[in-house]
Amino acid sequence: MTVLRLCGVHRTHGTGAAAVHALRGVDLTVAAGELVAVMGPSGSGKSSLLNLAGGLDSPTEGEVHVEGRHLGALTRAQLAQLRRRSVGYVFQDLNLIASLTAVENVALPLELDGVGVRPARKLATVALDAVGVAELAARFPDELSGGQQQRVAIARALVGERRLVLADEPTGALDSQTGEAVLRLLRARIDAGAAGLLVTHDPRHAAWADRVVFLRDGVMVDTSGPLPSPEQLLGTV
Repeated sequence: MTVLRLCGVHRTHGTGAAAVHALRGVDLTVAAGELVAVMGPSGSGKSSLLNLAGGLDSPTEGEVHVEGRHLGALTRAQLAQLRRRSVGYVFQDLNLIASLTAVENVALPLELDGVGVRPARKLATVALDAVGVAELAARFPDELSGGQQQRVAIARALVGERRLVLADEPTGALDSQTGEAVLRLLRARIDAGAAGLLVTHDPRHAAWADRVVFLRDGVMVDTSGPLPSPEQLLGTV
């Protein structure tokens, strides 16, 4: 089943001579159980692609569909509901709410969608435990290290029954061992039936994906099957 579909997507910022073409005619599908890595140089359109896939931005041309729903045809309320229920997003700048504890940050999407506080906090605690920071549940973001904040953000993206997980350099603030654990967790969620889109510059991280697509100047210039495994890239097999 196709979870994410982009059809002829363009995204242009500005007009006239000042126009910046972030994406140019991108076609992409991601199925349930599939993790697709997106690679390319800085400014190639990777983050723009994630923003469109998650309904955080709208295409200038083309269509974006999540679980068969055309995002451009949804009201703002419907789009917000879809993001809360179906889309988990790991932002590059994390976007944790400073006035909420770690467990409150993770539980927030569930509570906004009508889940009771107690069951939402229970699910949030399970998600924090899965990324190894359950003992930090009561701390506020400014009481956490950068790596701990990133793990809280990942727990928030994976909590509940998210069908589409969008990750923008999700291991950027983590050491290699913790980063590998996070990628294993992301891979497990995909194998359980979600679809995933992973922006990365690191071939070792892209090796966790089923497929790799390459962007340059907003154009999808190449696509390939999986890269060599992380063990092969590290020379351990």
